Amino acid sequence: MTQFTGLFWFVIFLLPLIYLQRQLHREIQAVLLLLTRDTMLTMGIFSILFFPGVLLHEFSHFLLAKLLFVRVSRFSLMPQSTRDGRLQLGYVETAKTDMLRDSLIGASPLIVGGLAVAFIAINRMYLVPLWDVFRNAQFGLFWLGITLLPQIKDFYLWFYLTFTISSTMLPSDSDRQAWMPMGFSIGILLVVAVFAGAGPWMLNHVAPVLNDVLNAGALLFALSVAVHIVLLIPAYFLHRLLVYVTKVDVKS
Repeated sequence: MTQFTGLFWFVIFLLPLIYLQRQLHREIQAVLLLLTRDTMLTMGIFSILFFPGVLLHEFSHFLLAKLLFVRVSRFSLMPQSTRDGRLQLGYVETAKTDMLRDSLIGASPLIVGGLAVAFIAINRMYLVPLWDVFRNAQFGLFWLGITLLPQIKDFYLWFYLTFTISSTMLPSDSDRQAWMPMGFSIGILLVVAVFAGAGPWMLNHVAPVLNDVLNAGALLFALSVAVHIVLLIPAYFLHRLLVYVTKVDVKS
């Protein structure tokens, strides 16, 4: 069963990240709205705050569509309200094509964003030794390393980029439209392969590689979860403080 531990940790950290991302965005929007009392100004500040992540998200769609020879009809980085009341920070509209290319284009922000977060974590914030210390249960040394992180050159810039990229890298509902038929097709191929006798070969050769990929993704999600928790706590209490002072709250 060790071949499937990656999937377990991948899901364990993905689900909290989805929840924390939505909660943090909601708290930040509430704080900005209570401070500015202006919806348009709040949208503007919020979009500027997340602009690096939105730019990377939409550009990854655009770039992969071009590489896969899929026509891009519209591209925008301007924030706007949707019909259901949500804030859309940007979008890329591409021509409909086969489910493989649609799935890859939809997944591109997660892939590119994950690579960007990994680069920052490994080459700018040097978190690999810290992760090794944590895995070895050397918690005293781990917390010492945490306290020393702000001394890294440009730490706050890298922390901000990690936050804004990880908070915008998850594919949207429209990005995931092709995933279900693609997953269904892959599932059918796997069943056929198992009945054809390729099951043991896949367990020995494919499963370990897939497990390593999922473990790497889980580690990135874990880092993103930690960043969101660090920022959600002060955002929540600032929201509560503003509600207490102004006697006004924002409906979610």
